Parts: sequence; C-alpha cells; structure tokens
Amino acid sequence: MDIILLERVEKLGNIGDVVSVKDGFARNYLLPNKKALRANDANKKVFEANRAKIEADNAARRTDAEQHSADVEGKQVVLIRASSNSGQLYGSVSVRDIVDALNADGAGLSKQMIVLERPIKTLGIFDVTVNLHPEVSVKVKVNVARSPDEAELQSQGVDVMAAMFEADTTGFTEAYDPNAEPGEIAVEEPEAEAE
Repeated sequence: MDIILLERVEKLGNIGDVVSVKDGFARNYLLPNKKALRANDANKKVFEANRAKIEADNAARRTDAEQHSADVEGKQVVLIRASSNSGQLYGSVSVRDIVDALNADGAGLSKQMIVLERPIKTLGIFDVTVNLHPEVSVKVKVNVARSPDEAELQSQGVDVMAAMFEADTTGFTEAYDPNAEPGEIAVEEPEAEAE
C-alpha cells in the first residue's frame, strides 16, 4: 500500500514522503495513529494544501520535546527486584515499571515513549532509550538491584554478582585424599606426637 507520511517514521521516511508499506502495517499502525494518509489523488491534494501547517506543528512539537529532554536526559531510576543467587530476576522489568519510576521523579512520560531492545531479566545497570518525539530521543539509566545498598554499589561501578561470589569463602576445607576411591570418605590421619 502506498502512503503519505504525516510525521517522520524511523526506517521509513520523513514528512511528505510517499512510501510503500505492507497493508497490515498501514492499516493497523500508521493510519489509526494518524502518522500517514493513503496515497490517493484526493489525499495528495489535501496534504499539499496543509503541508505548511503540518510542518509547523511538527516543528512546535519538536521544540517542546527538546525542552522536555533536558528534564529527562541522564536520569537514573532504581528498581528493587527479587532475584536468584545467579542474578536472574524472578520475572522481568517491564516498560510500565520504568515509566512509573520515571514519572515518580516528575518526568511526565507515556509507555509508548520507552524503547526496550530486549527485556531486562538480570541485575545490573541498563541504558534505555526514551523517544520524546520522532526526531528527539534521550537515554536514561535503569539500575536493577536486590536492595538499595546493592543499587548504590552498582551505581559506583561495582559488579555486585562478581563481588558476592568472590566473598563466598567460608574457612571450611574438606580433607582430600588423592588415592581415595570415588564415594569414599577421606580419613584424617592422627598427627605423630613428638618424643
């Protein structure tokens, strides 16, 4: 299906471009979200008549987004989650969790603005992209930890999981007999008394 773009769409084109897309993408996403018009003669005339207004509205929204980006860029949110000893979360961090945490800081975002390349399923610090406008995007940091203390350590650059496994030394050593058969318990030999 041929369509006329009403705003910049990543990997597709800019305002006014006539592009060919799959029918489902146009019908289910671009047309209902008012990002495009069908490319027929009537719509081309309507678009050309309103082109200056559409571009002015886009420029106004872009300047608003650039001003808003100063409030959002570089923010760091801490999410406390339960995890296994290997650092795997019980569940995952969703877009809603990130939006709620950022909005608690006064960011004023919606779920559609957050871009997660893949689900967050482990402990650590992750960079997440926030698209405030098709032409304005910023990065925020999401710190996923088991406790506020761990979150503080991670923000200082400490790998909490590696530190936990290094510190896991107990003082107990098992007697080892290299000549023992498998399943046989090593017997400690009494020390000879000095005479």
